[in-house]
Amino acid sequence: MFESIFLIVVSIFFLQIIVFTIGANKKFVRLKEDELPSVSVIVAARDEEENILRCMQSLDKCIYDEDKFEIILVNDHSSDSTGEIIKEFIKDKPKFKTIIPGAGQGSLSGKANAIHNGILIANGEVIISTDADCSVSPLWAKTIASYFTEGVSFVGGYTSQTDEKVFYGMQSIDFIYLLTVAGGAMNFGKPLSCIGNNMAYRKDVYWEVGGYEKIPFTVTEDFQLLMAIHEVKEYKTIYPIEADALVVSIPCKNYKELYRQKKRWGVGGLESDLTGFMVMAVGYLANLGILLLPLFFTTVSLYLALFKIFTDFYFIYPVHRKLNISFKLRDFIAFEIYFTIYVLLLPFMVLLNRKVKWKGRVFNE
Repeated sequence: MFESIFLIVVSIFFLQIIVFTIGANKKFVRLKEDELPSVSVIVAARDEEENILRCMQSLDKCIYDEDKFEIILVNDHSSDSTGEIIKEFIKDKPKFKTIIPGAGQGSLSGKANAIHNGILIANGEVIISTDADCSVSPLWAKTIASYFTEGVSFVGGYTSQTDEKVFYGMQSIDFIYLLTVAGGAMNFGKPLSCIGNNMAYRKDVYWEVGGYEKIPFTVTEDFQLLMAIHEVKEYKTIYPIEADALVVSIPCKNYKELYRQKKRWGVGGLESDLTGFMVMAVGYLANLGILLLPLFFTTVSLYLALFKIFTDFYFIYPVHRKLNISFKLRDFIAFEIYFTIYVLLLPFMVLLNRKVKWKGRVFNE
């Protein structure tokens, strides 16, 4: 019985991965350099004294027409020296601006309020957001902006993480895995997720959907904005695999931070539609089958478990190659163990308590 059920689940899982792979590898038309829109990069920073300088230094190296490019740093009421570091770095750099957001109104709160305040003063036709713990390549903004051909309203980008040790490397693979699923689905017209530290959208479309002020509050504000934009059916949302659009972030330093990150994402995932829950359910059952393998061991079930693991490998390894990021077998093995555990625990983490702690704030969904 277990063998038959596991076979069905792994088969459906494999078919999903094929669909996501095809979708993720779709190609899109790009604008020529003289057609690029004006861009406003917005970074919301809260208590980021350890990371903000690295972020600003990378943004300062972005190659873009200076008449079409600005960077807005929103100091979200930091209690450390983030604000002072920002002011010192940008004092002789006119393409940088910095503000402290006002109190949120309506649905505005936390990071969403910070980004909204940045958009209020933005001059760019396209808004690109990243986080204070991220660094970007010199061609990052230009590459993302080039995908805003007529009708495209949202462009997602990939994020990896530094991988000096196994604990960091498994998180990086986790990011690429989840974003490839998100990208594959989105490129078939069915957005499932995105990541706020590497996403872009037209400013006029942001206002058309009402902005964060009109979108119901959630701890995953990026996903809610994506879905609001997707609902405007005449616009396209796309997720190209593009090495020059890659962002590199700082991984969680310990299991406590990682737990809070995953719980925040899990709580946000409760906003998913039926398709999103079906994808999550198949992944959950596939990983549950691997966990139960010692209890219902058969040779066929073992082969199915190995097949699922090899499917994961061949799903994400080519993406790493295309993004020009390292792929270490030790990190992949750690990822498979970690991924199985947290996928199985996540529903209990979320359903028993939906309180989220993030950046010194507590949110109740």
